Amino acid sequence: MTQNTTQIEAVLFDYGMVLSGPPNAAAWERILSITGFDEDGLHREYWKHRHPYDRGTHTGEAYWQLIAGGNGTTFDAAQIAGLIAADVDLWGDLNLPMVEWAQQLQRAGIRTGILSNIGDAMASGLLAKFAWLANFHHSTWSHTLKLAKPEPEIYLHAAECLATAPDKILFIDDRADNIEAARNFGMQAIQYADHAQFVEEMYARGFGSLLHPEPTAPQK
Repeated sequence: MTQNTTQIEAVLFDYGMVLSGPPNAAAWERILSITGFDEDGLHREYWKHRHPYDRGTHTGEAYWQLIAGGNGTTFDAAQIAGLIAADVDLWGDLNLPMVEWAQQLQRAGIRTGILSNIGDAMASGLLAKFAWLANFHHSTWSHTLKLAKPEPEIYLHAAECLATAPDKILFIDDRADNIEAARNFGMQAIQYADHAQFVEEMYARGFGSLLHPEPTAPQK
C-alpha cells in the first residue's frame, strides 16, 4: 500500500457518471420519440452541442433548437419542455454507493463539493429532483461561470469556494482529461470507472480511512 501523508480536507465530486449512473435507456427512448429522429441523428447532434451548453454558451432551449436544426427541423414549446425533462431523467439514475459516501463525509464534517459540466436547464432540473444536492458545501455548475472542465479556472473557483488548498482536495471524475487538469492544478485526483476499482485505488493511494468517516456533531 502506498502511504499518502496529505491530509484530505475536502472531497470534490463530478456529477455525471460519478454521483449519477449511466444514462437511463427509457429516458433516451423518450427523447427519440419526442424528436422523431433516428438514433444516429440524435446522438450526433446531442453531443455536438453539449459542451457549449454545459459551458453556458447556450440555454437549454437554445441547445435543443440547435439539435433540431441539425436535423432540419424546429421544436415547439411543448417538445422543448418534454425534452428538457427527459434529459434530466436521462442523467437521474444515481450511483448510490457514491451518493451515500458523500453523505457519510458530510455527517463526519468533511467538506464536500460538486464540480460538474452542466447546462442551466439540467442543473435546475436536478436541483429540483434531488434535495440532497443542497447538502454539499459548494457546487460549481459550469454554466454559471461560462467555463467548463478541463479549463484550469474552474478548478480554481471550486477550490476557493471550498476554502481549501488544492493539495488537500480529492477530486473524483470519470474523464481522464478532467483528472489530468485537476492534478495539474495541484489537486489529488482519482478517475472513476466503477466502484470496486475506486475503492481499490483509494486504499492504494493511502486514502482508505476516508471511506469510513466517523460521524461528528452537526456543524454550526
